[in-house]
This record gives sequence, structure tokens and C-alpha cells, in this order.
Amino acid sequence: MSYIPDLQQAWELLNEYNHEEFHLKHSQIVSHVMGYFAEKLGYGDEKEFWAVVGLLHDLDFEMYPDQHCVKVQEIMAEKDIDPRLIRAVASHGWGICCDIEPEHEMEKVLYATDELTGLIGAAALMRPSKSVQDMEVSSLKKKFKDKKFAQGCSRDVIKNGAEKLGWELDKLFEQTILAMRTIEGM
Repeated sequence: MSYIPDLQQAWELLNEYNHEEFHLKHSQIVSHVMGYFAEKLGYGDEKEFWAVVGLLHDLDFEMYPDQHCVKVQEIMAEKDIDPRLIRAVASHGWGICCDIEPEHEMEKVLYATDELTGLIGAAALMRPSKSVQDMEVSSLKKKFKDKKFAQGCSRDVIKNGAEKLGWELDKLFEQTILAMRTIEGM
């Protein structure tokens, strides 16, 4: 019988496959952002599920970067994790490293915000405050347009994610900044 790990179990699983502080921190940020969006979009009863998806989305990336979003499906299936969670985690690699298209709103949020949290984090480090607390959408848009800034953050994925959600980029930027404000310093 498949199961959905709680946040503690997900954290322990993440730590089995990830040891670099950067990856662990990124997963925590995405987890909190996903929980924020679950509440914001009317899925409060599924907040922990959304947060677990965010926490485990890069489970395989550190150990299997060339098999990202493919190996995670094997790992989770072997551990008898619920297929809905496996699909959600894998779908954030759509068009990049797997062919599972985000369909549920939660999957679309993960797809849209994963790269964006990295861009926002990098932009925050460039600010005098080193914080998202005083970050405005206009300053993030400037960084977004600068192709040399945070080159590892795919602008195409962010744009496609906003489009899949049916949102303007400004809305996605604003809501993700607000989500990251709630967790800064944790």
C-alpha cells in the first residue's frame, strides 16, 4: 500500500540523497513556497502534501544530476510512495529532463516557482539588505531581463510556468516574493 510521507519523513528521505547545504536549503525554500501557495490558492487541506512535494522535488538531483526527474521516480516507487506524489515531483522537469507535463495546479506552481525561487534568492543577495523583505517586482524584473544574472535559472521555464498557471509574470513574481518573505531567516 503506497503512502505519502509527512514532512519529517520527507526531510529524512531528502537527507539520504542530499548532503550539500545549498540543495537542502533550496528544497526547504521550495517546500515553504509550495505550502504558502497551497493556502493562497484554496488547497489549505493539502498544505502538507504540497510542502512535501516541494521538499522532495530535487531528491535525485545531487546524486543523479544526469537522471534528474527520472531516477526520483524509481527511488520513490521502491519506497512505495504514493504515485500522485511521484508524478508531481517528476513533473517539474517537464520539457527539460522528463516528459510528464504539469497538469494539477500544484504541479504547475512547482514548475513555475522552482527556478524562480533561485532567481529571487540570487537577486536578494545583490540587494544592500540581502533580503526579500524590501524586494519589489520591478527590481526582480530587471534581474530577470539580465540574461547574465543567475544564468542557471531558466527564464523560459519561469515564463512557461506563469503561462501554464494563466498568470502574468508580474503576478507570479509578486506572489513568489511574498511567499519567500514569510520564510526568510528560518
